Amino acid sequence: MPVESGSSAAARQAKQKRKSHSLSIRRTNSTEQDRSGLQRDMLEGQDSKLPLSLRSNLMDMFSQIEREFENLYIENLELRREIETLNDRLAAEGQTFEGADLAKGALKTKASHSTSQLSQKLKTTYKASTSKIVSSFKATTSRAVCQLVKEYVGHRDGIWDLSVTRTQPVVLGTASADHTAMLWSIETGKCLLKYLGHQGSVNSIKFHPTEQMALTASGDQTAHIWRYMVQLPTPQPVADISQTPCEDDVDFSDKDEADGEIEGPNDCPSIRVATTTLRSHQGVVIAADWLVGGKQVVTASWDRAANLYDVETSELVHSLTGHDQELTHCCTHPTQRLVVTSSRDTTFRLWDFRDPSIHSVNVFQGHTDTVTSAVFTVGDNVVSGSDDRTVKVWDLKNMRSPIATIRTDSAVNRISVSVNQRIIALPHDNRQVRLFDMSGVRLARLPRSNRQGHRRMVCCSAWCEDNASCNLFTCGFDRQAIGWNINIPALLQEK
Repeated sequence: MPVESGSSAAARQAKQKRKSHSLSIRRTNSTEQDRSGLQRDMLEGQDSKLPLSLRSNLMDMFSQIEREFENLYIENLELRREIETLNDRLAAEGQTFEGADLAKGALKTKASHSTSQLSQKLKTTYKASTSKIVSSFKATTSRAVCQLVKEYVGHRDGIWDLSVTRTQPVVLGTASADHTAMLWSIETGKCLLKYLGHQGSVNSIKFHPTEQMALTASGDQTAHIWRYMVQLPTPQPVADISQTPCEDDVDFSDKDEADGEIEGPNDCPSIRVATTTLRSHQGVVIAADWLVGGKQVVTASWDRAANLYDVETSELVHSLTGHDQELTHCCTHPTQRLVVTSSRDTTFRLWDFRDPSIHSVNVFQGHTDTVTSAVFTVGDNVVSGSDDRTVKVWDLKNMRSPIATIRTDSAVNRISVSVNQRIIALPHDNRQVRLFDMSGVRLARLPRSNRQGHRRMVCCSAWCEDNASCNLFTCGFDRQAIGWNINIPALLQEK
């Protein structure tokens, strides 16, 4: 056995003292240095096939994870102290909230009368401050009752637009991509008349306010005015369809959709020649409407312009230019000489013709995608819908910001507003139709299943105030129009 000399033993003891002193200094000055020193000691004392640098990186990452958990633990303690403080305050007011045992790692809430009081208090507080946007997602307690009354089937392609006459006899008009427009008996669902004068898709149909005249816009770059005479058939007994709350339907797939051709009505009389043809657009005429009084009409086109025509002379009165992209819709005010046009440029414009010497225009940039439609209400409001999945209600007296915003889960197509009940009907790309009031509160969703409702995109909606059985009509690219009876509780109408 080798014998250690006195000098070497003294040197070893001095080295151990220096090492011990340096370690104690590291522990005193920095916890991080202490951990790194311990890590190195652990790495040196363990047998592993991993390279030392890789093991060191792993230890560093484990240390970071440990620090994160440590921070969370500290935050947990702070939250516990806050809960205890709140409990003390509630106890002073005669209420208690039984909290949780953080030592067990979870918060356990016990149901009791006192906690329900606290919950109700919190709900009341936050409900008062909830915005109209958030409240639009909530279903109302008194839901509207929606009943599918009649289906109008006969077009050979999708239906873009529909409208109801303003004079007697009250009939339904539809405009289709099959190059035709049809007039229907609302009560029987029978086709009364077919217009065949267009050479392209019929994109819009509107009726004269006092005479039996129709205005149609087409992809053949023209708008037609044509007269009609129809006689309503004797109404047949309507099958009893149980009233269904709008939210309680089951949404199924499209597997039941008939892909074959739908035979149109063969015995329906037809008109092939227009009374007046309006020409001047260089692109698809996507929409048209009558100005108040019915002596002028406005058309909207993909050539980025809207044209104002004189009905008697068919001459172009004004060309309304300014939109940067294709127009999507136009609408006139029911009682004033106002026109609103919407466009793919994410804006809609308000054109004022009330003063014959001044034709002012205002531009509104309230959406982030194509504005699919903008319509007037009987009051001083404009309602706009967009592909950005929002609908906004504007006050004509102050158009700087909307007075209500409705957020949905799908693009919105041509909307309509009920004159009497002031209800907005929203047709969607996802085949749904939803109803909202003017303040943005959701009222109902129309039933949609394998048995009823639209099976493809819903393109347009239109209200009818003069028919007791059907007061809302919708059409879609499933080649059919549907008549609905919407019963809104009196409580909701008062709101």
